[in-house]
Amino acid sequence: MNDNLYTLPVENIETTNFCGGPCTEGCVDVAAIPGAADAFVVRDSKPEGDGRELRFTAAELDDFALGWVKSRGLTA
Repeated sequence: MNDNLYTLPVENIETTNFCGGPCTEGCVDVAAIPGAADAFVVRDSKPEGDGRELRFTAAELDDFALGWVKSRGLTA
């Protein structure tokens, strides 16, 4: 896999939106990066976040998600 995920094209990808509601403006969009094994782009879909994104390997995103769930006392 390319070590710099930001060099991979993600134009016109279809994302999944996760929203904690009310979702009048959107929340978090996520999608697999085409052509990369286990790599993802995360975007803020609110107008103020337009054009901003973060990219992670699956391991990085998994570590974040598990840590977030644990720190918030949530269950999955």
